[in-house]
Amino acid sequence: MLLAVDIGNTQTALGLFEGEKLVQSWRMPTDHSFTADEIHVRLHGYFHMYGLDLAQVDALALAGVVPQLARAWGGVATRLAPESTVVVGPETRDVVAIDAPNPNEAGADRVANAVAAVKYYGAPAVVVDFGTATNIDVINEAGAYIGGAIAPGIKISLGALTQRAAKLASIALAAPPHAIGRTTVEAVQSGTVVGAAAMAEGLVRRIKTELGAPEAVVIATGGLASVVAGSTDVFDVVDKQLTLKGICEIYRRMQAR
Repeated sequence: MLLAVDIGNTQTALGLFEGEKLVQSWRMPTDHSFTADEIHVRLHGYFHMYGLDLAQVDALALAGVVPQLARAWGGVATRLAPESTVVVGPETRDVVAIDAPNPNEAGADRVANAVAAVKYYGAPAVVVDFGTATNIDVINEAGAYIGGAIAPGIKISLGALTQRAAKLASIALAAPPHAIGRTTVEAVQSGTVVGAAAMAEGLVRRIKTELGAPEAVVIATGGLASVVAGSTDVFDVVDKQLTLKGICEIYRRMQAR
């Protein structure tokens, strides 16, 4: 079985695949101090929790934006699948389509999103990934990742606001019933969640115009996708596991070479 790992700045998403089928997925905190031993112990715990056996893993595919953890996860890969590990990046460039001035700048997670978007939903497409940052990834009609937009993530924005405004306590990330907040909590939720939805609407509209593709499929993904999706009709699909599916597909393509 394949363990796909998406190492984000705040959380690391993991997905266990049997062929193309996602058997189980979960998230763990991204801690820059983690060693290979600590990650290995955590994996044992997660697998046991779900009634799985870590020994079932015979392949590993990694995508990450945290270079400090690359060595630690490399150590895990050596233990679990020394002969069958793929790292999304320069070595996988031949199996993905990137049409950008500096292909090496394309984040591994964004490339994985593009690959999965084309495979499962077609092209052209726009992916809005609500994570530590809000990434908008654009795929042209030829199925190539061409760029997009990056904005501060919802939690970053809310955290900055509550830290600098002494009267605002920690506020739950949830969509308020109305755009006009009738209380301070509702007002902050509107500005944060509905504001993120409105930003997505505006950028997606401009991107579709630039692409000349008004019918481009729009996909929401990331840990906060479902929170924002309820406040807008801009998304055709909500697929919170899109990145993991893309990592799995890149692994499959590498094995088929």
